[in-house]
Amino acid sequence: MSHDLLLRELFTAAIASAQPAACVPPHLPVAPKGHLVVIGAGKAAAAMARAVEDHWPAPLSGVVVTRYGYRVPCQRIEVIEAAHPVPDVASAVAAQRLLAAVAGLTPDDRVLCLISGGGSALLVAPAPGLTLADKQAVNQALLSSGATIAEMNCVRRHLSAIKGGRLAAACHPATVLTLLISDVPGDHPVDIASGPTVADPTTCADALAIIDRYRIDLSPRVRGVLESGMGESIKSGDPRLAGGETRIVARPQMALEAAAEVARRHGMAAHILGDSLEGEARDMGTVMGGIARQISRLGQPVRPPCVLLSGGESTVTVRGTGSGGRNVEFLLSLGIALDGLPGVHALAGDTDGVDGQEEVAGAVLRPDTLARAWALGINPKQSLGNNDGHGFFGALGDAVVTGPTLTNVNDFRAILIESPFPQ
Repeated sequence: MSHDLLLRELFTAAIASAQPAACVPPHLPVAPKGHLVVIGAGKAAAAMARAVEDHWPAPLSGVVVTRYGYRVPCQRIEVIEAAHPVPDVASAVAAQRLLAAVAGLTPDDRVLCLISGGGSALLVAPAPGLTLADKQAVNQALLSSGATIAEMNCVRRHLSAIKGGRLAAACHPATVLTLLISDVPGDHPVDIASGPTVADPTTCADALAIIDRYRIDLSPRVRGVLESGMGESIKSGDPRLAGGETRIVARPQMALEAAAEVARRHGMAAHILGDSLEGEARDMGTVMGGIARQISRLGQPVRPPCVLLSGGESTVTVRGTGSGGRNVEFLLSLGIALDGLPGVHALAGDTDGVDGQEEVAGAVLRPDTLARAWALGINPKQSLGNNDGHGFFGALGDAVVTGPTLTNVNDFRAILIESPFPQ
């Protein structure tokens, strides 16, 4: 099997391990005395809803919102499509539809909430006094700032009328079971889709500190919501959250373990470096390049042939005219660090099929990638400086395009090192 095919098989295995059809049914609740209402948001929300329908014989109703193109046909649950990563009018409509679906419930009713990555943009209800345009502007600024996903979601929670536990509060007095597909480092429920059904330990002051840290320009109206404390989220101990339960049904570690198992079946040692690596994508690429060189040359800290696997969510501070994309930025930086080192191949991609704002999951890197780029008149360092990893790998025909994967367990990175170190 070629190196490209093996790397793509690892990526496919990672995605398959987090498919809702496999991970949702084991966690379905027992039937309540009253009605089951299904709500949800995220790139996997429609597929999760379909998995519920396929395994729930009793009556149910509900509504979920997913990204455009990620719709899965459902019979009893309404599916709304909206924009990601910057919300649109459909995102605001979806939020109101979810809130309406859980209005007027009783203690005998149960709400099953299906949450996955992408829900922060897909489910938008501006805090009182704010508009959709306010939320769009803040979201776009955060995406380009270099802020971590936890920092971005902290800000989003405090500008929302539905995130930060508010959706669960709206379900009261019904009990809420939330099933999560995690796409965030550390698998913290409050950071997955900005935690619409869980208590939030952060404050408006924390959100303001993040805004100031990244020098994000806020309108006086938005800043006023944070400074006044009007955007404060639901805290632990709120009686409206009593009885709620949260379960993570798929997470990045599962995806890495699935890929490692495939690598071993092909006789390749697999080493998982971590499922929650964060930092600037280009810095991560430089560091990983140094590790790959040490393994290739000296067999330290592990012996080749091997595959290094990692997940998490890096960041890209966009300063050039390119569209960013943390996986392609990581991969381009890795390629520059390796500088054509023989025997090292890599793939990096987002398990949801979308890297940044492009309909491309990621790309593959080969020992001859930089040489082929130079032959086309493309300067790799200039492309990196311009945050144009997508343009770089697209020109070489090395982009990885999966289409909608219907799940999301964050980034996947695999570095295959075949060269034996000198004896």
